[in-house]
Amino acid sequence: MRLHLRRLDPLLIQAALAAALSFAHIHDLAEAAGQSGWKAWAYPVSVDLLMVMAWKRMRTPDVPKRGPWFWFLLSLAASLGANIATSGVLDLADVPVALRVLVAGWPAIAFLGGALLLHSRKGPEGAEQEPQTLAEEPPAELVDEESADPAPEPERPVLVSYAQAAEALGVAPETIRGAANGPKARLTKYSGSTSNTVRVDLNEARRVIRRPAGV
Repeated sequence: MRLHLRRLDPLLIQAALAAALSFAHIHDLAEAAGQSGWKAWAYPVSVDLLMVMAWKRMRTPDVPKRGPWFWFLLSLAASLGANIATSGVLDLADVPVALRVLVAGWPAIAFLGGALLLHSRKGPEGAEQEPQTLAEEPPAELVDEESADPAPEPERPVLVSYAQAAEALGVAPETIRGAANGPKARLTKYSGSTSNTVRVDLNEARRVIRRPAGV
């Protein structure tokens, strides 16, 4: 604990000195700009409070950082500008009109910044929201390759002559010939071993040709 305090002491001392000096410089500048009495002491309090609010807002999770950074830099510029102005660069006995207007308008600017910082919303929609989880897709069903039925092999044609097909189906050879020829042929013709031999598929003939009733 003592070691931790020893490391922290220089930082606290430095922060206290910087705050005291900046406080006094802002007071002197406000008083020189026509803000006398308690009003001159209220200016440094306003600047420091806006800086602290912006710093705390920047460290808050799930809060957009652009706005807090703007107000932090604005209050830092006001503090730094007062430090420089009171160092002899500016004649405090004859403060420019623009600076008087800026000092007079600072309370409204500080109030606006504090209100925006206090009511800045968390997250893009305003309130803290739980991250939306995407709907999990159902796992794809695994297909067991071993249990899947093999694809049936294509049926091989049984090539026979017109007469053989007619005999197997119990119809006249002319019936087979007529089904394999003509503009409305229903049977596929296959070339035989010789050029004059024509064959048909017996399985196709069984599906296409109907046997006459009573046969």
